[in-house]
Formats: sequence, structure tokens, C-alpha cells
Amino acid sequence: MPTRNINLTAEQDTFVERVVKTGEYQSASEAIRDALRVLQQRRREDALKLKALRARIKAGVDALDRGEFTEIADADLDAALDGLATAGSR
Repeated sequence: MPTRNINLTAEQDTFVERVVKTGEYQSASEAIRDALRVLQQRRREDALKLKALRARIKAGVDALDRGEFTEIADADLDAALDGLATAGSR
């Protein structure tokens, strides 16, 4: 396995020491590798979320281009947005 030197903050070092001492990990290297796996997973999830968001934006722009939209008066905007938020949380 390749070796790499890294610098941790005092807080990070204390955390790594603690998880090794409690037996959650056998070594500091194992704890750091797990942290990197979590970072990789989070980045994969973020990429999927971004892809989905881009698809929804494209669908919205396409709908606008086709004229599929409803105009809302300024006075009604807050209520319309509240309705969307309520519908989205179901």
C-alpha cells in the first residue's frame, strides 16, 4: 500500500486516537481510510443530486420554451411558493 504523510489538526488527531483506543478501528490508518470512503460516497451522492437537479432545471426550461407555465401576480407569489413548499414536503 502506498504511504502518504498527512497533517491533522489537534482536534482531528485526538478524534482518531479516541476511535482507535475504543476499538472502533484497529489503527489510525484504518480510521482515515474509512473517513476517505465516506468522503468518496458523499461525493458520489452529491454528483447524483447535481445530475438530478440539472435534469429538473432542463425540464423546467423546456416547459417554459413550450409555453407551459402559469403567470402569478406579485401579490400572490408568497402564497404560491408556500403551496409549492407544502406540496414538496409530502
